[in-house]
Formats: sequence, structure tokens, C-alpha cells
Amino acid sequence: MGLMTGKNVVIFGVANKRSIAWGIAKALHREGAKLAFAYQNDRMGESVKKLATEFEEPPFMAPCDVAVEGDIDRFYETLGKQWDAIDGIVHSIAFAKREELGGNFVDTSWEGYALAQQVSAWSLIGLVKGALPMMEGRDASVVCLSYYGAEKVVTNYNVMGVAKAALEASTRYLANDVGPKGVRVNAISAGPIKTVSAMGVGDFGTLLAAMADKAPLRRNVNQGDVGNTAAFLMSPLSAGITGQVIYVDAGYSILGI
Repeated sequence: MGLMTGKNVVIFGVANKRSIAWGIAKALHREGAKLAFAYQNDRMGESVKKLATEFEEPPFMAPCDVAVEGDIDRFYETLGKQWDAIDGIVHSIAFAKREELGGNFVDTSWEGYALAQQVSAWSLIGLVKGALPMMEGRDASVVCLSYYGAEKVVTNYNVMGVAKAALEASTRYLANDVGPKGVRVNAISAGPIKTVSAMGVGDFGTLLAAMADKAPLRRNVNQGDVGNTAAFLMSPLSAGITGQVIYVDAGYSILGI
């Protein structure tokens, strides 16, 4: 029996085999969780459905674009016809316009700023609110994905760093708000991982090289490292942890230089 046997977990953000959300999905599946995947649109849905065939029991799947008004409610309404409860949510959603992930931060447009905030930070609030009726009183757990650029300046991360800072603050406020309802909320600050979306950050290869060279463990982290931590935060083993940012970065964040 795995750590998550008998638990229902919804994952937002599975895109392809290189996505962090997929690493989390595999870890949760290994631990016995029953999964549901939300995908942004039909094009993304095709990729997600192909990935899902790797599991003996295919996850429930339905579209949900957090930037489209009403989509979150529609997703949970559809899911509610299949599940009567939710024990966990994985928020692995982030987006910024490519032109905002490079150059000077002072040139950030309001449109680009607002979009990054809506998709990368506000969506956590919306997804938790929508799921509360199915999570309340179940010792449920919510995990979102952040990055060190939320607290320190990382070249070219720009508007996404500000959005991740908002995400981490939202983690704390949500944890305080929904804790009395039996729901925990935590964030994982993962080291740089070569995903499709991460490659949109200018000079991303330099970040990978710097981490492998300077981190105490002298290596980069991978989807499996993050997936195992997410499984722990979703499981009863972390029952006393909420409102925290857990670093999975080979120790890079402890360095002063």
C-alpha cells in the first residue's frame, strides 16, 4: 500500500514528459493516488491523453483554462460527476509572454504583468476556492510550484519572478484561510529544470550550469526529485506542515554568493 492509496488528486499543468507536473503525477501514481488531469485546450489535451496511457488506470481528464472566466467552475462541475471528494491539488501552472522574459524589467507591460499574475498566481486562489466543497474536512493538501526567482533577482526571469513571489505569498494566506477547514497549502521552490516552458527564459542554460557548478550537491535537480517531495507533502507524513516553501534545489538557496 502506498502513501496515497485511496486519495484523489487533481493535477493542473501536465503538458509533456519533460514537465514537472508529469514527474509529480508519476510519483503520486506510484504511491497509489487516483489522478485527474486538467489541460488548457484541445491541443494540449492530445498530448496529455497520450501520456495518460502509461497508467494502468487512465486518469480522469477535462479542459480547464484558468484565464477563461467560468472554466474553473466548469471543470469542478464535470469532475464532481466522477468524484465525490478531492484529497489534493497540484498547481503547476505558469505563463508569461516571451517578450517579458528578457531585457529590462522596467519595460514590463501592464498586459504582460497582469497575464502573468492571473495565470501564475491568482489561479491558485481560484482553484482552491473551487475545490473547497470537495476538500473540506478531508485533511486535504495543495501543492504549488515556485522558483528562487521569487525572492532573489534572476537574470531574465523578470515578470515571472514577481508572479512567483505573489504565488508564495498566496500560499501563506491560503494556508491560514483554509487551515481550519482541514486543508493544507504548501509550495515547492524547485531548482531550474529543463522543461519546455523554462527554455523560454533567456539564457536558461546559464542557470542550469551555475546550479550544477555551485549547489552543495553539485548537480541539477530533476522531475523525480520534485515529484517525491510533492508526494510527501500530499501524504499524511506531512500532516503538520502548511504555509511553507520547501526548497528542492540541491541546496543552492542556502548559498550567500
